[in-house]
Amino acid sequence: MFKENKRVVATDTLIGQGTIVEGKLISEANLRIEGEYRGDIECKGDIIIGECGIVRSNIEARDITLAGKLYGDIVTKGRLIITGTGQLSGSVAAHALIIQEGGQLSGQCRMEHPAESKPRSGASESSETANAKKDEPKNSESHAKSRQAG
Repeated sequence: MFKENKRVVATDTLIGQGTIVEGKLISEANLRIEGEYRGDIECKGDIIIGECGIVRSNIEARDITLAGKLYGDIVTKGRLIITGTGQLSGSVAAHALIIQEGGQLSGQCRMEHPAESKPRSGASESSETANAKKDEPKNSESHAKSRQAG
C-alpha cells in the first residue's frame, strides 16, 4: 500500500531551541532554526531563523526570514526579510530585500534581478526584414506608377 505512493513530500526541518548543530546541511525542504547552527547551508526551500536562532553560516536558499542572529553570507533566489529583531553581519545577494524597523544589516548588499526573457537578436532581425519586405512592393508599385505618369 505504501509502496504504490511514490510521491516524495518535503517535510520541514527544525533545529530546536537548546540544540547546537555543526556541519554542512543540504536540504530539499524548508528549514527553521531556533537553536544554534555552525556550517554551510544549501536549501532548495525557505529558511527561517527564529528570534532565538544563532547561525554562523554561509546560506544559499530560495527565501530567507531572519529574526535571530546570522554571521555569514547569504545568497537567495527570492527575498531576504530581516525582521525587527534580526541581525545580519555579512554580505547579501538577493532579488528582494526587506528590512523591518529595528532590523540590522552590517555588510554589503547586491541586488540581483531574475533572468528576464530578452528578444533574441535573430528574432528582431527577422521582424525587421519582414517589415522591409512588406515595404518593398509598395515602393516598387509607386516607382512603376511614377514612370507611367511621367
